[in-house]
Amino acid sequence: MERRKPAKKGAARQNAGKPKKRAPTDQATTALGAVPEKRGLKSAPTPKNKDPAASGQREMRVNVKTAKKRKLSSTLWLDRQLNDPYVSRAKAEGYRSRAAYKLKDLNDKFHLIRKGSRVVDLGCAPGGWLQASVEAGAAHVVGIDYLPMPHVSGSAHLELDFLDEAAPGKLKELLDGEADVVLSDMAAPTTGHRQTDHIRIMALAEAALDFAIEVLAPGGAFVCKVFQGGAEGDLLVRLRDNFSSVKHAKPKSSRQDSAEMYVVATGFRGNEKMTGEKIA
Repeated sequence: MERRKPAKKGAARQNAGKPKKRAPTDQATTALGAVPEKRGLKSAPTPKNKDPAASGQREMRVNVKTAKKRKLSSTLWLDRQLNDPYVSRAKAEGYRSRAAYKLKDLNDKFHLIRKGSRVVDLGCAPGGWLQASVEAGAAHVVGIDYLPMPHVSGSAHLELDFLDEAAPGKLKELLDGEADVVLSDMAAPTTGHRQTDHIRIMALAEAALDFAIEVLAPGGAFVCKVFQGGAEGDLLVRLRDNFSSVKHAKPKSSRQDSAEMYVVATGFRGNEKMTGEKIA
C-alpha cells in the first residue's frame, strides 16, 4: 500500500487563504434554459413593432423636474403626458393625439364606422378622430372646431365655434347630405367646480344631439362625451326616444383617473319620427 507524500509546508501555507476552484459551468443559460436577465434593467427591452400600451410591460418612468415659473398643475400635466404609453404610441403611429385610440376602441366594440360611412366630428381638433374615421373606411368625413389645426387628409373641417348660430348651417353645407355617424368629443374648459362643469358638458351634449337628429340618416349612430354619471334627465329621455339602443362606455385607452365617459346611441329612428309612428 502506497503512502501519500505529505504536502510541503510552504505550499500548504500559500493555498490556505485561496478559495477552492469550482468546475466550469455554462453560464449562458439558467437551470430552466432561459437567458438570464442583466442586472440593473427595470424591464425587459420591448421588441420592435410591439405595442407598449397593450403589452402590459412597465416602461422606464420619466421624472419631471419642478420649475419656478411652472404651476403645479402644469407640472402634473407634463408628468402625465410624458409617462402615458398612448401618447408615445400616437406619436410613433402618426396620430394627432391619443384620443384617436378612444374612437378606435369604441368603433371596435360598437361597429359605428364602416366602409363608405359619412361622418361628422364635432370638436375635431387636433384631428385624431378625423384620422381614425378616415382609417376606418369612411367615405366622407367633416369636422368643426374653433381651434386652428392642420388639414387631415381625406377630410374637411371648419374653423368655427359649433355654438355659433351660423355653425350648424355651414356644417350641413359641408356635409351635403345625411350622416351615418355624428361624433362629439367637445368639452368646455373645466372650472374645478363639479356641478358647473357638469352643466357645461351637458349643454354641449344637448346641442350636439340637436344637430345629430337633424342630419342623421335612419339607423345612424351618435357618440357624445359626458362625465361620470353619464347622460341623465331630459338628455337621456331624448336619446331613448330617438335611438333603439343607448349605452355608456369608457374606452380602455381613456385615462383611468379621468371622469370622462361616452354615451353611444345606435339605431336612429329617423323614419319613425318622420312618419309619426309610435316609439316604444
